[in-house]
Amino acid sequence: MEEIPRPIQDSGNILKQGYLEKRSREPSFFGSEWHKRWCVLTQRNFLYYANEKSKQPKGSFPIERYQAHLDSQLRKDSRKKCCFQLFCPGRRSYEFTAPSPAEAQDWVEQIQFLLRDLSSLTIPCDEDEEEEEEEELSKDRDSSDSMNNSQNSTLNLEEPEGDDIYEVLPGELPNSQ
Repeated sequence: MEEIPRPIQDSGNILKQGYLEKRSREPSFFGSEWHKRWCVLTQRNFLYYANEKSKQPKGSFPIERYQAHLDSQLRKDSRKKCCFQLFCPGRRSYEFTAPSPAEAQDWVEQIQFLLRDLSSLTIPCDEDEEEEEEEELSKDRDSSDSMNNSQNSTLNLEEPEGDDIYEVLPGELPNSQ
């Protein structure tokens, strides 16, 4: 079996790669154009290249917060069951056609699996809560500093008498062996 060349430096992070057709952002006079692209899904990004030998991506975006789903409405021809879309509210959507319906399904499943994995690593936190936590932490630091300072000033720094560092418990006689 022939090894497929890996166009990006960090090849250990590649989860899936292969040719897809990507819909161009700007529609032409004839409607939307589809361009064959070598696509690479890593643990954090989706990259697309002119071909598998290209060193520089034509484009890339962080996959986090995107959603992936099959979308047979993207094309009207016989390949409509091979289409899927990546979208994120407030960001650009990306539309792709895979070589087969099974391959499209596999891309969507891989991306969804990755997104579930990424979301489990991130603890959602509201920005207001984050600010409150920071304020509480700084209050805790301030109060612990002042406690340490007051404790230091009232500590008796004299050495205890005798060499015995162990406490004698009631009912035990020292040196009774």
